[in-house]
Amino acid sequence: MASIRFPDVQARPTEFLDFTSVTLDEFQHLVPPFEAAFQAHMTAWRLDGKPRTARQFAVYKNCPLPTPQDRLFFILVYLKTYALQVVQGRLFGMGQSKANQWIHVLLPGLLAALRGLGDAPARSLTALAQRLGVSEADAATVVTPLAEQPAPVVAVPAVAPASPLLPMTGRNGASSAPKTLLNRPTVIAARKRITP
Repeated sequence: MASIRFPDVQARPTEFLDFTSVTLDEFQHLVPPFEAAFQAHMTAWRLDGKPRTARQFAVYKNCPLPTPQDRLFFILVYLKTYALQVVQGRLFGMGQSKANQWIHVLLPGLLAALRGLGDAPARSLTALAQRLGVSEADAATVVTPLAEQPAPVVAVPAVAPASPLLPMTGRNGASSAPKTLLNRPTVIAARKRITP
């Protein structure tokens, strides 16, 4: 299965930026803390999400994401494009279930690395104001407000037209066809007459 890898795209900076939303310099700056967070996660957990009890994590020769750059590139492409997991797996040479496992392992590592660098997304206006070193009022001007306007009032007609689908559907089990019980004496006799 052909797949995309970090070395394939790193020579094309514009394409790399399109795939990941980060420049190559930003990417290289993020690799060491991301790999440290990933290795810390893998010392306690297996790829399938169960606690690690025996062997250490090791990269096998058939691993779909063998290098730290490949792992970071994989999760950044997923976050940028937010593709279906089957598409993400196909892009990186693995099935949907493996893509799902890698996504669930790499997301916490990326978040931990971003927190360590002080670049994790702010979840409140107060946190954003602290990060920017400004007042909450000034931070509020940076944030695009959510729809604060009330929804327009639409007049509802007195009698709503009936949906054309409604008359065609019935409750579960409300079939109008008569039920034939296969163990009735007349049905058994008819089956015996038909079979030679």
